[in-house]
Amino acid sequence: MNFGDVKLLYLASCLVLGVIILLPTVMQVISFPKGEAFSELWLLGPGRMAEGYPFNVSAGLPYKVYLGVGNHLGELAYYRVCVKLRNQSEPLPNSTAGVPSPLEPVYEYRLFLVDNATWEREVSFSFERVTFDGNVCRVGGIVIDGHFVAVDKVAVWDAERSGFFVQLFFELWLYDADSSEFVFHNRSVNLWLNVTRAL
Repeated sequence: MNFGDVKLLYLASCLVLGVIILLPTVMQVISFPKGEAFSELWLLGPGRMAEGYPFNVSAGLPYKVYLGVGNHLGELAYYRVCVKLRNQSEPLPNSTAGVPSPLEPVYEYRLFLVDNATWEREVSFSFERVTFDGNVCRVGGIVIDGHFVAVDKVAVWDAERSGFFVQLFFELWLYDADSSEFVFHNRSVNLWLNVTRAL
C-alpha cells in the first residue's frame, strides 16, 4: 500500500466517522414526510358490531353500546369524550364549521393514548323519571355507567316516524398544549333513541 492509498483510506474513514457522529443531529433538523395524522371515534352495538344498536328504549331498562377512540396523530394524545343528550330541536355539532354542540355534557371520559393505540369501553345507559303527557315525553334523568345525571329533555311526538325521539351523542375533544385546554376535534357519533312506555 502506498502513501496515497493510506491517505485516501484515512480520509474515507474520517468522512464515515463524521457522518455517524453528526447523524443524530441531522435527524433532528431534517423532517421527513409523515402519513396522515388523524383520530378515530366509533360507536358499536352491544355485540361489538356495527349493528343491533338500541332504538326503542323503555324507562329504567339498561342498554349498552361500545365507544372507541383511536390515536393516529403521531404522538401521545389526551382526549376528552363528551356525552350529550338532545331532543329533536336542539343543535348537534356542526362538522362543516368544526363547532361542537352548545349543550352541556351529561357525562365525560378522559383518556391518554399513545400513537397507534386504541381505547374501547362498554357504555351502559338507562333513562329515569320518564313521564308521558299526551304528545309530550319528558326525560328527567339518565344513568350512564352507574352515574345518575338529572336532565330535563322534552320530546314531542313525531307523527311521521311514530315516536318520542332523543339523541345520545358523543363528541371527541383533544387537549391543546398551546392554549392549555380541550378543543373540539371535529368528530362525533350519535344514536337516535325512541323513548317508549315501560311494558
